[in-house]
Amino acid sequence: MEATSFPKEKIKILLLEGIHQNAIDTFKKLGYENVTLLKTALPEDELIKALDGVHMVGLRSKTQMTEKVLKSANKLMAIGCFCIGTNQVDLDIAEELGIAVFNSPHSNTRSVAELVIAECVMLMRGIPQRNTAAHKGIWLKDAKNSYELRGKTLGIIGYGNIGSQVSILAESLGMKVIFYDTALKLPLGNAANEEFDQLLANSDIVTLHVPAEESTKNLIDKTAIKKIKKGGMLINLSRGNVVDIDALKEALESGDIRGAAIDVFPLEPKSKNERFTSPLQGLDNVILTPHIGGSTQEAQENIGIDAASKLANFMDQGKTVGCKTIPEINLPKPVNRKTHRLLHIHQNKPGILSKINTIMSDLNVNILGQFLKTNPNIGYVVFDISADVSDEVLKQLKGLEHTIKARVLY
Repeated sequence: MEATSFPKEKIKILLLEGIHQNAIDTFKKLGYENVTLLKTALPEDELIKALDGVHMVGLRSKTQMTEKVLKSANKLMAIGCFCIGTNQVDLDIAEELGIAVFNSPHSNTRSVAELVIAECVMLMRGIPQRNTAAHKGIWLKDAKNSYELRGKTLGIIGYGNIGSQVSILAESLGMKVIFYDTALKLPLGNAANEEFDQLLANSDIVTLHVPAEESTKNLIDKTAIKKIKKGGMLINLSRGNVVDIDALKEALESGDIRGAAIDVFPLEPKSKNERFTSPLQGLDNVILTPHIGGSTQEAQENIGIDAASKLANFMDQGKTVGCKTIPEINLPKPVNRKTHRLLHIHQNKPGILSKINTIMSDLNVNILGQFLKTNPNIGYVVFDISADVSDEVLKQLKGLEHTIKARVLY
């Protein structure tokens, strides 16, 4: 096992919310043995206690890394969100503290896309209503309001990793695909780009795949819902605040919207013990699922490996590819362990790099490689040097004005 300035066996890792065993196996394979796994999320006070002395934490969607939690975790270097989003982490504070935050945005793409297609079939065939009736002893054996997907138009709002995967699967079933995205995206297959209002008016089914941002809050509001073609359907497996649920309920009850499938909600239970409530409950033309779009065994296995590997690469090599808080640098793996690597995270102020180089020069340190990336708030610089790193070098780097974090990697 390669040596580091801080022995791997002393690096404490806390995994919450029953993260898949693959994550633990990945850490141990890379030499990290000090791993604690908890099956649930923790309330704020308990989380603060649990993070005492922890260097890396892994979590899913329920654990809330608030400002209070982050500022109390004095040893924390990195956070792994073993899921798509990072809404559960106060990213501004994490950035301010120099804590690297990673997620796994692509590992459950297929799982979400398959569920969207399944729900398209269920809604088009009127399965929710027929299922409810059958449970009540009513035999709705007819073809009324039951249609094939072939030849129907699927409108995809958000043509990213999931949206484009849905596009491919939908076309394979004979659907016509149109999409809308705020960024310029190259269409796959025969998909066509359309304006937002056009898409709503022309789609038999509208499916949402957008991030949780201020611009997407209530994106599908009462006005947008009225623009959906009469008898159209809506699927939301993105974020809970994207759809105005009350407006959707009204449209479902009036028949303007013929059916819906909703997997995410503005307010979701924090645990299985908390009761789930929604205005959409009791409507037999609605499929309600408990935020399980990406919850398959395959997705959890992939996420475990992906997120754990990102965390380990940051600790081992200083890599920040996929990081949400520290500028992304894809560093080469050192071939000569007699060299030393230093990491310096600082506020993005003019002259910092010059002052760091002055420190190196004054201490007669030969720099073999230098890697720098900045974002509007943070600068991240990595040095590979040939000389032994003295305590004085690290002391001066840490004492430099605007420094957030500095450490010798090996």
